[in-house]
Amino acid sequence: MNINQSKIPQATAKRLPLYYRFLKNLHSSGKQRVSSAELSDAVKVDSATIRRDFSYFGALGKKGYGYNVNYLLSFFRKTLDQDEVTKVALIGVGNLGTAFLNYNFSKNNNTKIEISFDVDESKVGTNIGGVPVYHLDNLEKELPEDVSVAILTIPASVAQTITDRLVSCGVTGILNFTPARLNVPDTIRVHHIDLAVELQSLVYFLKHYPSE
Repeated sequence: MNINQSKIPQATAKRLPLYYRFLKNLHSSGKQRVSSAELSDAVKVDSATIRRDFSYFGALGKKGYGYNVNYLLSFFRKTLDQDEVTKVALIGVGNLGTAFLNYNFSKNNNTKIEISFDVDESKVGTNIGGVPVYHLDNLEKELPEDVSVAILTIPASVAQTITDRLVSCGVTGILNFTPARLNVPDTIRVHHIDLAVELQSLVYFLKHYPSE
């Protein structure tokens, strides 16, 4: 099936890994088919949204039958490039960075932290979770050419400087856990995850929308 990925809304694209993870669990349990209502209950996305998301990819299911789990799993694996491993660099091996290294996306075998960098001499030269830690001064020298994504768990004050260095090394995707808002070329994709803001937002919704 020839799909123009640029025509798929970003909100839909963000939900695809969620669907894929649930389908993997269904497949492991031996389930052969699933309805949009079952998917909705599991991933907490309403049925109409799921059907609309799937409609961007053509006829993935049959009315009255639901969706074939094996077919959907195979389809989304190809769509999400699950057969290709994306190598990731971690910048900043503090508490959060160390947690990432020990976890290393063990449930997502298509994503792997390959290398990490820090300025703490007690960590440089060690392996954490099987990932080597190099000094940040050697970023340009040690960063492999096939690493296209970086995770930033560093002080906000140095985030832009290090981002500029990563971009010059060929990194095209950055997952930013710092409060800093990064300036990058249009060809670079940055996802900001500010834990303090997310927590504040959660508390706000709990107070003002307790029944939703």
